[in-house]
Amino acid sequence: MEAELVPLPLVLMYHSVDKYESDPYQVTVRPERFERQLRWLAARGLRGVSMTELLEARREGRGARLVGLTFDDGYADFVSEVLPALHRHGFTATVFVVAGSLGGWNSWDEPGPRKSLMTVTDVRRAAAAGMEIGSHSLSHVRLTEVGDGELFDQVRRSRLLLAEITGAAVTGFCYPYGDAGAREVSAVEETGYDYACAVHSSPLDGRHAVPRTFIGDRDTAPRLFAKLARHRLRAGRAAR
Repeated sequence: MEAELVPLPLVLMYHSVDKYESDPYQVTVRPERFERQLRWLAARGLRGVSMTELLEARREGRGARLVGLTFDDGYADFVSEVLPALHRHGFTATVFVVAGSLGGWNSWDEPGPRKSLMTVTDVRRAAAAGMEIGSHSLSHVRLTEVGDGELFDQVRRSRLLLAEITGAAVTGFCYPYGDAGAREVSAVEETGYDYACAVHSSPLDGRHAVPRTFIGDRDTAPRLFAKLARHRLRAGRAAR
């Protein structure tokens, strides 16, 4: 594990922020709950930032009060719901988008509720608003189940497409389903990404497999406190 990630940073994993009637995969947080979660962070002197800002601050030894905010899949509500809330608190975030599905919907969640994805215009708007755009692959497949050629395609082409859209380098990757082994981590690193986000902690923990803490609609203040305490305990053990 890279020394700069010891202890491991606190990175929160969101997906969608919107009103809903059905959410079988627990990927959606209601806007009012999201607002309370951001207030909870701010009240404790914590500031939500993008992954690039978080990692840069840690390199410079000033990231103690920063928390990474990440949003997987690139849902359209990132622009309509998340951006205004982040701006109210002076926070930033990283949104990982599926480069080959812009303007489409979350087909990988069938038969769950259909949710609209960010368009090219949405991606540019988020970038212009100071948010980091990262890759969540080309088509949201399980990278551990594809051949070497498709793995390279999913990782490299998605980065090139997003760089063309935003006019800026795309330095972050997020493994679909959090599914990554040594081969996938190596492919992402060799493609030139500065970092990558996983989900759970594993022997691969490091800059190209940063573990994250899932946040959902049921995460009230007591649950957030418990998750923060659990992270600090695990981070302390990892630093030994």
